[in-house]
Amino acid sequence: MRKWMTGAALVAALAGAAPLAGAQQPPLDSALTIVVGYPPGGSSDRIARLVADRLKDRVGVPVVVENKTGAGGRIAAQGLHAAPASQNVLMLANPAVMVVAPLVYAQPGYDAQRDFKPVSLVSQYKFALAVPADSSIKDVAGLRQWLRAHPKQFTVGVPATGSLPHFFALMLGREIGQEPEVVGYRGSAPLITELIGGILPQGIDTLDTLLPQHRAGKIRILAISGEARDAELKDVPTFREGGVNLAADGWNAFFAPAAMPEAKIRRLGADIAAILQEPAMQQAVRDAFLEPVSLDAPATGQALAAYRKQWEPVVRDSGFTATQ
Repeated sequence: MRKWMTGAALVAALAGAAPLAGAQQPPLDSALTIVVGYPPGGSSDRIARLVADRLKDRVGVPVVVENKTGAGGRIAAQGLHAAPASQNVLMLANPAVMVVAPLVYAQPGYDAQRDFKPVSLVSQYKFALAVPADSSIKDVAGLRQWLRAHPKQFTVGVPATGSLPHFFALMLGREIGQEPEVVGYRGSAPLITELIGGILPQGIDTLDTLLPQHRAGKIRILAISGEARDAELKDVPTFREGGVNLAADGWNAFFAPAAMPEAKIRRLGADIAAILQEPAMQQAVRDAFLEPVSLDAPATGQALAAYRKQWEPVVRDSGFTATQ
């Protein structure tokens, strides 16, 4: 079987590699804006606001979160890349914006690697495979057995066509030797509704989305995508523990426009990384069912290169394209 790598091991190795400096440096000369391409209340928005609340004390100026929604986060990215060097602005983004969109859209409106510079990776999240609560499939081994008896019936629902759960489903299909029929929904809510109702036999979404329904006994999570079991779900194995050589993560990271001076980027990256080392901040991130990460700008660049190495071939090989 092909071994899919994950950036989590690299993140762990880099987490303590760079010294965290910044509080002793001069503050920024004007307010800092953090742009989020998603509505208030989601995981990206929550992380941005947690960081903004602490960052203002370190940089000595107001830090404001601005939600610029639309086009799956691409509107925010399109607005950020042209920001002048004098503007204090960052964007919190995820792989959908920085890895997937540039590959599946003919004209996404930005070049993810040319137009932005990584500042700080702040959180990771896992994916989970779930079935209805009354499904006869109890674990990954049971899924493989069921698929042997029902070939060509590997139907997997995902929250959106072209989303990371979509491409994770393709990764899973390659590892177990069954090409999935991926069914894209218009968000997680209808996916979960049909999973609970037994209309959908299997579903893949982020762990933080599926976990509440699993705890309520409405669905059953078979496995998670991390290198290790999740602290909030210790009774559920990883895919590797279930005999599938697969691990993958999603992430949230801060990016600056390419025009921002390097010294400012390193300063902000060090400050944000320091904030993510605070016990209270780490607990707040975990309360959102995400894993906190503390990396400065250089280490973030290395970690994101590893993530791209894992995800880009899957997206390209899928042949998936999207329209504006």
